[in-house]
Amino acid sequence: MTDTDDGGTMLPLPDFTATFPEPFPAGPHSERTEHRLLDWLEEHPLLPSAKAKAVLVNITSHGASRTFPTADADDLLLFAELLLWLTAFDDVHAEGNGVGGPAALVDRASELMLVLAGGNPPRAMSPFPAVLHDLLARFRARASAAAYHRLAASLRDTLMALVWEAHHVAKPEGVALATYLAMRPHTVFIKTITAAGEILLGYELTDTQRALAAVRNLETAVANLAGWINDLASYEREMQRGRGQPLSLPTLLHARHGGTIEEAFTRASSMCENEAAVARRGITHLAHASPNALTAHARALEDITRSFIWHTSHARYQGIRPNRGSSTSSPARSLQHHHHHH
Repeated sequence: MTDTDDGGTMLPLPDFTATFPEPFPAGPHSERTEHRLLDWLEEHPLLPSAKAKAVLVNITSHGASRTFPTADADDLLLFAELLLWLTAFDDVHAEGNGVGGPAALVDRASELMLVLAGGNPPRAMSPFPAVLHDLLARFRARASAAAYHRLAASLRDTLMALVWEAHHVAKPEGVALATYLAMRPHTVFIKTITAAGEILLGYELTDTQRALAAVRNLETAVANLAGWINDLASYEREMQRGRGQPLSLPTLLHARHGGTIEEAFTRASSMCENEAAVARRGITHLAHASPNALTAHARALEDITRSFIWHTSHARYQGIRPNRGSSTSSPARSLQHHHHHH
């Protein structure tokens, strides 16, 4: 476990050097993806501010090339656009407007539900439904029917989970820890990322493989880890918003166990390190499996995990101190200042 020196506060953070040591592989298309995403946002103005746009495009393009380092340029761009769309929706609607009450978010999410249900995009003021319609058509062209439905289902679950989150964000301590742990994977986008990976990397598990305990346990560990490290990374940025305790793992551990917030971080960091060990064992186990799809799945989940560890060191998370030196040097040690999700 490592500490970060953050102008006085020392919050213990997880150390992944034993389970997911750097360097993390990145594909060759980061810069190209970044330029193309900026052009895409000119065409589809999902984000209001130029600064928000630049930071989000940077983390999304470089993060995507670490999530799927072997993807070709066009597939990677499609994935990066989907991720950018999701994150922008969360930033613009779920966090911004959703926090004052979930009513506005219900309307925005229902517009997207109609698109996911196969309709044409409603004539909305917002660009989000039309962009989703386009993204889904491009995924559908690449995917089997079952793989496409898994992707669409993950997006429906995320929309519902974002509404749930907006409903509870004002009084996070009222949420049961078990409920939070069950919901968190759906607000950190990991299910969508995993479903997109099967499509873009060109493998598909059979139903029998998907039901294997080894597969389910690995997917669960990776999903947990994604949400929890994101919670630790984003905690201080969330606190700086002045809305009180965020709806996140440290808050709920603190509510349950008392003590200091540092102790809650120690507890959460241990949870992360233990879950990383479970994930590493699961990857190793499946990587030696005979069907190639299982091996491909293990490798994909490994890269997805690495990308979550990597992206928490990005400047989007370091909000208040832009000059902290290299933002890519050591993700585990500079794990702070972002809010949940990418």
